[in-house]
Amino acid sequence: MRASVGGGFAICLASLVPAIAAGSVDQAYIRSLAAPGKTVLVVEYYDGLGSIAERKGFASTSGFKAVSPTDFRIDANTVIHLYGIEPCEGDLVNRRENFSGTCADYARKGLETLLQSPKVIFCRAFVSEANAPRQDATCYGYYNYPGTLDTVDMVEEQLVSTGTHRIARKPDGTPVRKDLAEAEKIGRGGYGMWADPRIKGQAQ
Repeated sequence: MRASVGGGFAICLASLVPAIAAGSVDQAYIRSLAAPGKTVLVVEYYDGLGSIAERKGFASTSGFKAVSPTDFRIDANTVIHLYGIEPCEGDLVNRRENFSGTCADYARKGLETLLQSPKVIFCRAFVSEANAPRQDATCYGYYNYPGTLDTVDMVEEQLVSTGTHRIARKPDGTPVRKDLAEAEKIGRGGYGMWADPRIKGQAQ
């Protein structure tokens, strides 16, 4: 949450973060946003009562590109920051994927992979983020390959469950995103970063 938000309002919004992040989405609505030959991105901004206060739409013929392990650009002045997840620290080796390099590079590669082919990217953020250059949000991707795949998945959940990212921690060590606990449990089974014993040994 940004420090510029007023105290009482910030507390209210903070209490809504898990609900908005983990709440169900209308998958039929997300699918309906798809447009031939384009990647469509829609951001819904919520007020302190959990109602939609504003909605913005974007479309790109070349898709949306990662600019960091947790951020992707939606226009010349704005990036979306995937809320509550982070790369590991330092370097990692994943022999199964023939990867050796920094945690940041590995995480960015994971995000780039998920951004390659969605028909729709649907994000939720607070209205306080609406005009920020870097907007905290949680996002979903609609992926459709006729005859093989038709699914709407939370982007953060996919990244954490495949081990490219982990749940960020608060200063007291508690998870920022409790709704991603099951996803991280899957990742910790030996996927992605968790295939490297050094990462398993990092304090959590």
